[in-house]
Amino acid sequence: MQIVSVNVGRPREFAWAGIGRTSIDKQPVTGPTYAARLGLEGDQVSDTQHHGGPDQAVYAFAREDLDLWAERLGREVRDGQFGENLTTRGIDVNEAELGERWQVGTATFEVASVRIPCNDFKNWQRLNGYDDKAWVRRFTEEGRPGPYLRVLQEGHVSAGDELRVVHQPGHGVTVATMFRALTTQRSLLPELLRVDGLVTEARRRAEDYLAG
Repeated sequence: MQIVSVNVGRPREFAWAGIGRTSIDKQPVTGPTYAARLGLEGDQVSDTQHHGGPDQAVYAFAREDLDLWAERLGREVRDGQFGENLTTRGIDVNEAELGERWQVGTATFEVASVRIPCNDFKNWQRLNGYDDKAWVRRFTEEGRPGPYLRVLQEGHVSAGDELRVVHQPGHGVTVATMFRALTTQRSLLPELLRVDGLVTEARRRAEDYLAG
């Protein structure tokens, strides 16, 4: 298991972006990149109302899933194209448990949340020549969103670094479970309450569901 690419991006002005700018254009970097509590050095969140913060510090997506989409879309999908900071290989990131911890380089990450697709993602696909028809629905139905990570131990990460799973909580509530609970299968919401340190919004939605 390893990191194929480390990708960062700064806000860019686009009329189609929800707030007029977006940081979805992530480009690979060479050499070590510092992972701090709020994200990677050289990376900056545009829409701080809906993105960023300690629970969404770093976004990971599997190279295997990019390859799956390349087949579906009929053209290559580069590392970073889906806005991910870490492109992984050799680990099914969607079967990672919430609270699972990864050691990469000198940094330690914790699986915290999931990426919910939005219209900016759809528009970014169209801008780059991909078929964006019903993109949000198609991405959601695939159910392989990739996780947002907390940075538990700040440190440096690089392309080529080994990814080691150093802790699994054992509750069985995965990234894929959380995504389905928040999108297509609300009956799974109570399962999320088994997770220690569950992100605030997911806890609220699960508690609201139980309250009827």
